[in-house]
Amino acid sequence: MKQQHLSTPAPESPALDALIDTLRARYGNAVNAVMLYGSCLRSGDLFDGLVDLYLIVDRYRDVYPRSLSRLSNQLLPPNVFYIEVPVGERIVRCKYAILSSAAFKRGVAHWFQSYLWGRFTQPTAIAWHRDDDSRQQLERNFHMATRTFLNNTLPALPARGSVRELWRDALQLSYRTELRAEKIGRTTELTDSAIDHYVALTIAAATSLPFPLQINGEGCEAEYQAHITAPRRTLASISWPLRRVQGKLLSIARLLKALFTFEGGLDYLAWKLERHSGQKVEIPERVRRLPLIFIWGLMWRLYRRGVFR
Repeated sequence: MKQQHLSTPAPESPALDALIDTLRARYGNAVNAVMLYGSCLRSGDLFDGLVDLYLIVDRYRDVYPRSLSRLSNQLLPPNVFYIEVPVGERIVRCKYAILSSAAFKRGVAHWFQSYLWGRFTQPTAIAWHRDDDSRQQLERNFHMATRTFLNNTLPALPARGSVRELWRDALQLSYRTELRAEKIGRTTELTDSAIDHYVALTIAAATSLPFPLQINGEGCEAEYQAHITAPRRTLASISWPLRRVQGKLLSIARLLKALFTFEGGLDYLAWKLERHSGQKVEIPERVRRLPLIFIWGLMWRLYRRGVFR
């Protein structure tokens, strides 16, 4: 049976159209698809905050004139960039990540780190796709992301409970592998805002998992029961602490890489941390002048203050 991802419809917005047109003009035929996710998708207001997009491209060499940029995208995907696009008298601001089709497929299926398979189980809109083959490949990758996510998280969770609790706690496992500023309870908000989406994903993926998973009920009332062997649970208890160490190191590496690709990256970092932590974050002048030298002390001080975890 063909598996389908219940993609969230993309909002009809001139801001989204303007962003897609700008990015397609910049990268040409290399762009395979554009995906929208994050807070602007949830709110439907693309002028509120920063729009989060993923550009799926065929090959990095078609995107980057410089070999160093290609290499950084290959070794530590994705590369992240920032653009501002005028829409009438307003400005839409966007953070977009570039990932190749091959890396996307590999990431949702085989990465030890949950960076991609954790992100793309959450509501995502296919804002633009080149052709039917491109969309079908995205659908397969979304389904694989859900399968990989449940295969890795369920062995670390109780054998039975509500599907709401499953996704709340599973997303928390994934979030803890990154440096994040979201407050405790963030995954509860995310789960409750799209519970029908998560229940549908769980039902669709249940028969493809390497262990029996039963789902009864609908919506917030849906319950699950997983039959998972003791060795698989032991492996999960070892894997997730390792993912937390690996993930936080990769988060720092991506942050440093973004300093060279993300125009206004330091100001975005401050805005993002303030938005989610509620604490004022100021970037010292010496960090702006020599970020590679002084950002370490800033990050340590912010961590000590509890601005991120």
